[in-house]
Amino acid sequence: MTIRQQLHQVVFGTDTKAGRQFDVVLLWIIVFSVFVVMLESVPEIGGTYANVFWTVEWGLTIVFTIEYIIRLWISPKPIRYIFSFWGIIDLLSIIPTYLTFFIAGTHYLLVIRIFRLLRVFRVLKLARFTSEAKVLIDSLRDSAYKISIFLMSVVAIVVIMGTLMYVVEGGEKGFTSIPQSIYWAIVTVTTVGYGDMVPHTVLGKFISSFVMILGYAIIAVPTGIVTVAFSKSSENQKKCRSCSHNNSNEANYCNICGEQIDDQKEK
Repeated sequence: MTIRQQLHQVVFGTDTKAGRQFDVVLLWIIVFSVFVVMLESVPEIGGTYANVFWTVEWGLTIVFTIEYIIRLWISPKPIRYIFSFWGIIDLLSIIPTYLTFFIAGTHYLLVIRIFRLLRVFRVLKLARFTSEAKVLIDSLRDSAYKISIFLMSVVAIVVIMGTLMYVVEGGEKGFTSIPQSIYWAIVTVTTVGYGDMVPHTVLGKFISSFVMILGYAIIAVPTGIVTVAFSKSSENQKKCRSCSHNNSNEANYCNICGEQIDDQKEK
């Protein structure tokens, strides 16, 4: 086995202990890098320790750059990796720091700050290492059709209720148009309640009360749909006997402690 094949098994694979340990180490580096970005945004801390943050950021950027180059080198299809979801996320996690070389002048400082905020994209790399994220994604995918039908029903409800309130309240009460009234219906159904538009008539208040109660039921429906799908996906997981962490059914090593997992599914 060549060095390139060995690195591919470690970096992209999850069926070896070295691969799991690589993911765990990279996971903590990502967490640390995101923490640094958030800490640097505090004026009192970022201004006082600007040089420290600059050094740490460049060190982290170099680490992630090396990781990105290695992934390009060992990938069987580098172009496909570059334009893949994770390839784009990996690039977004390092490119903002390098962009500061090409932006000069004091009037560009605000632009530099905006580019540096893109470093928060590193947090999206965390999903690569958590089996729970895969379970959640699978659950959402399995529930997509049901949720789509549900959202279509909600849209129909807010359109009907918004139109009804436009007729009942009228423009002089703030409901100046059907789209404006639909906005009120969405705010009320989601139980946000900004208070910028309120009904004044008795019938309008009755409709508003009905929409508020309906909103609680609407919020519960998608939660139940996803929960059922999540429970089904969780049944097909392997539990690590060392740290009791649930891993995906395809995993041979725990993505937390790196210990080998028994071939028995969690009962």
